[in-house]
Amino acid sequence: MYIIDKKPYPCCTSVTMRFIGGKWKAVILIHLAKGSKRYNELRKLIPTITERTLSLQLKQLEEDNIIDRKVFTKKPPLMVEYTLTAFGKTLLPVLNEIAKWGEQATEKSKKIIRNEIS
Repeated sequence: MYIIDKKPYPCCTSVTMRFIGGKWKAVILIHLAKGSKRYNELRKLIPTITERTLSLQLKQLEEDNIIDRKVFTKKPPLMVEYTLTAFGKTLLPVLNEIAKWGEQATEKSKKIIRNEIS
């Protein structure tokens, strides 16, 4: 049994999913794996995410030390940039394996329809 923020997790897999679970965290991390992004860049890359959800997910990832939030105040308007931390980069092999499994699942499942968004 593992306890994080006073919540019990029965196994290491559930701990991992606590950090990257949900619909959007992995998507955000995959985009940040390609380099630092500003909030508006992420919004454009993930057009179906709401602003509130993106803000909440970024905040959670920052609190978990998976991403770093850097504020640039040198020139107006204020600019905020998000980057993977060293700890966050350790998730990339896991996310790549999840993506590979997802590719296999789309090929084998008759229920999944692949729709490319251009």
